Amino acid sequence: MRQLTLLLDGMTHTEGARWHDGRFWFSDLYSERVCSILEDGSDLRTEMHVPECPSGIGWLPDGRLLAVSMHDRKLLRREHDGAVVVHADLFPHLEFEPNDMVVDAQGRAWVGNLGFDVMKLAPRRPARLARVDPDGTVTVVSEGLHFPNGPTVIDHRTLVVAESFGNRLSAFDIQPDGSLSARRDWARFGPVPQNEDVIQSMAEITVASDGISQADAEGAIWVADFIKARVLRVAPGGRILEEIQTGDRNCYACALGGADGRTLFLCVTPADFNPDVRRANPLSAVLSTRVDVAVA
Repeated sequence: MRQLTLLLDGMTHTEGARWHDGRFWFSDLYSERVCSILEDGSDLRTEMHVPECPSGIGWLPDGRLLAVSMHDRKLLRREHDGAVVVHADLFPHLEFEPNDMVVDAQGRAWVGNLGFDVMKLAPRRPARLARVDPDGTVTVVSEGLHFPNGPTVIDHRTLVVAESFGNRLSAFDIQPDGSLSARRDWARFGPVPQNEDVIQSMAEITVASDGISQADAEGAIWVADFIKARVLRVAPGGRILEEIQTGDRNCYACALGGADGRTLFLCVTPADFNPDVRRANPLSAVLSTRVDVAVA
């Protein structure tokens, strides 16, 4: 059984887990900031204020920080002097609020989209995936995805996207021009739910994949399951290799990192993630555990 270490507590809703430049980075949604800590949980820093709710984060090749701003559907950029500017306006391209994101080695940001108002339990709708080039140009690269959420890039050529309401992780080949191949299953956990009702469709989901890690040295990916208090190590195809329970808080994001690449960082929050409740009761946290296989 893995031992979980509490690194940081008292957050509102931790998300967007990333390891970068010797630090663990995450978004705290309802305190409206992107933060970072050292591997042992010390030296908490506020890296960027995002008044319209931060989510996915990443970096351009020159080190400038990018962060999704959900409510106004923008991608923000922190300049070298600390100024925060609009990197891209996503509003004309996405049906609803953008969510998680990964930035590849060329500086292209791959941004998911909720597709519908999940907080209000609106009817479930398919969503688009967007690519934002380093100059801020936005291109829709895939459609019809079921709540495209945590993404990662494998070997600079394969984009893997968690579909939270799709019972699957989807894979795309990244073409030289930045377009994507047709979608295929990277991992399948069950049939795609057909019900438009959010609550009923959740009952059909075996694994509600949220944030996902980079691939490890054996090709597996850690997957946060946001409707259960667990994180799963998943092999290509969907076989579950390991399950780690996260106690009384559900897991919304995860990342491999640390000095040797064998620390798994976990963003956990109580299952009731209503913004008003979470602001008044900041019970979200960052946990870590040691794993056997390092990041690739």
